[in-house]
Amino acid sequence: MKIDDVTIKKIKNAKTAFALTGAGSSAPSGIPTFRGNEGFWKDKTPFSLDAFNENPQKVWEWHLEIKEMIRKKSPNPSHFALAKMQSLFSNFVVVTQNIDNLHQKAGSNKVIELHGNIYRNRCNDCGKIFGEIKTKKIPECDKCGGLIRPDVVWFGEQLPYKALIKARGYAQSSEICFVIGTSGVVQPAASIPLISREHGAFVIEINMEKTILSEHLDCSIFGDASEILPELYERLL
Repeated sequence: MKIDDVTIKKIKNAKTAFALTGAGSSAPSGIPTFRGNEGFWKDKTPFSLDAFNENPQKVWEWHLEIKEMIRKKSPNPSHFALAKMQSLFSNFVVVTQNIDNLHQKAGSNKVIELHGNIYRNRCNDCGKIFGEIKTKKIPECDKCGGLIRPDVVWFGEQLPYKALIKARGYAQSSEICFVIGTSGVVQPAASIPLISREHGAFVIEINMEKTILSEHLDCSIFGDASEILPELYERLL
């Protein structure tokens, strides 16, 4: 793990920045990634609207189990380091593919959720938004009577339009882009760092291993984000 002086200087001279985070940023907190077909996710994939329509109660129960697993986890040092970075820029935003709410728990106050939030729900028919619901039986909407589902993006679904537009806006206007713990294969989120670089940002990847994005970015730092980001923050002070 090495953070060169050129990268530090680039970051220090910037006034605006954003971080795109993926499952790898929450893995040190003990939250298993979706990739692979083993462990916690083995009997819970695919999450899709078809699966929900076929057996909504089962899908609801799966998400209750996921939520309770996540509830027991805490933000790791990478989450806290990103929250502290807010003070180093005139504008700093976290754009996350994660649904676990850990950035908010760590203190980040500008978070764009591309894949939703496990603690939020919405009606599958009319779209009404609900907060956390803990009932084991799948609830019905008090507005239209439709079934309520977790407000997360399932396979085959589009990302929330407003969140995606905001994320692309920050990609186009920020001087620094951090890409943390994301594989770079899930679209359209994977295109965000490339958009950022096309608009002149200095793009820094932090990941356990090389990704398909690596050769297109300015700097790649390989290792555990929960170790790298705290060190990076300290060097920026």
